[in-house]
Amino acid sequence: MNRYVRVWVAALALCFSACSSLPPVQDRMASTAFTDTAHTRLGLALAPALAQHAGKTGVHALADPRDAFVARAVLAAMADRSIDVQYYIWRGDEAGTMLFEALWEAAQRGVRVRLLLDDHNTGGLDPTLAALDAHPNIQVRLYNPVGQRAVRAINYLTDFSRVNRRMHNKSFTVDNQMSVVGGRNIGDEYFGAGRGMVFADLDVTLVGAAVQQVSLEFDTYWNSASAYCAADLLGRGTAADVQALQARFSANRSSQEAKDYLEAVRASPLARRLLDRTFAFEWTTARILWDDPAKTLGTEARRDDLMFPRLIQSLGRPDKRLDIVSPYFVPGEQGTASLSAMARRGVEVRILTNSLASSDASVVHAGYARRRADLLRGGVRIYELKPTAVEARDNDRGIGSSASTGLHAKTMAVDGERIFVGSFNLDPRSLLLNTEMGVVLESPRLAQALSAGFATTVPGVSYEVRLGEDGFNLVWIEQTPDGPKTHTTEPGTTWLQRTGVTVLSVLPIEWLL
Repeated sequence: MNRYVRVWVAALALCFSACSSLPPVQDRMASTAFTDTAHTRLGLALAPALAQHAGKTGVHALADPRDAFVARAVLAAMADRSIDVQYYIWRGDEAGTMLFEALWEAAQRGVRVRLLLDDHNTGGLDPTLAALDAHPNIQVRLYNPVGQRAVRAINYLTDFSRVNRRMHNKSFTVDNQMSVVGGRNIGDEYFGAGRGMVFADLDVTLVGAAVQQVSLEFDTYWNSASAYCAADLLGRGTAADVQALQARFSANRSSQEAKDYLEAVRASPLARRLLDRTFAFEWTTARILWDDPAKTLGTEARRDDLMFPRLIQSLGRPDKRLDIVSPYFVPGEQGTASLSAMARRGVEVRILTNSLASSDASVVHAGYARRRADLLRGGVRIYELKPTAVEARDNDRGIGSSASTGLHAKTMAVDGERIFVGSFNLDPRSLLLNTEMGVVLESPRLAQALSAGFATTVPGVSYEVRLGEDGFNLVWIEQTPDGPKTHTTEPGTTWLQRTGVTVLSVLPIEWLL
């Protein structure tokens, strides 16, 4: 269910009072990350660098979508003891099926696999998840599950206040030695597979001190009151389910699209560096941030346990520059005032978000559009990604690679010194409803790369939004080979799209976005 549909379901939900029923959380064994993994292949390979950089975190940015797939696939293949995986979305498409198979193959080698998925987006995957869970070395848990699985929209009518809160966290950790954290979910559009849209996104690979923090975050969610054993919801996977899953693996692997994609993946420089053990890290200080999973239960999470206040504290007060990349940017009245005040005291505030033409959530665009003019009057500079952006495959650009695409990266940098990469959007949903996670890095290299991207890459792949000469209407400036081109309406959109956004922007739905 996308955000647009969710808003209208919320309105209908006021007419219903019954609740979807869930089974009691029973016979659920608590478990934690393995700590004795120094003698795994990853542990031995990383030991010299970890000893040289004691207490530090090694970080490598994954902006290219194929590199992001390679990192996960190669890590799964290198696993000796454990794989801990936590995602908001895991699609059963080409890339998703290949990574499901990577987990299965690791389990076949005796690796313990713990798979924690938010249940909002698992529609159609119940047989696959039941079959995975049937493997003795794979445990599947569903976070904040829906009670009515056949017609999922009913849950939003009968139990809206609960199921409207989702686990948006994203991490992939192997042997408690290496983690991938960032904005990507699992699916073709996140890894440049298939023939559809590709999201411009950003992950980071982490080793060292921060990995133990990621594992602690995973354990906290895995053992939380909102994580249900898959078998309690789906039933026990049967031999027929397992056979069907293996047949699906084989068919997916044999498809021409998968063969073409894997051939391209093998050509990835990152694949060679991983296999040759010449993968380079920047060693720095890192802090993993996450929401208390009690946030999912409503009022049980204290403000001190929420991620956003700690994110602001960790990034620090900007003195010179604040660069924000957020695909779903809904600053609200307070955020608009804060960013404008910052710009007025001399801080350069720059924002990259989706244009209406590139957004996959026009209802969210409505929440942003109503604040756009006030932000510009306050001195904030705004860029909106074009729906067909120029491809950029440099990992140090910091904003993610882009093709025919929408923006999905969530990152921000302060004063060219510190940078955040994670799942957190600057919108009310991330702030108040969903759980989130990410990492703050003391990395001038990555922070300055993001800032440099605003000066070099961003103007060519986006429209800069400005106030018109009347100080009221907006214009969109596009850089073209023939010079700047001015648009007086949102480029690449129809009258109907713009009218819909205008109508939505006046409705009292900002808290849902």
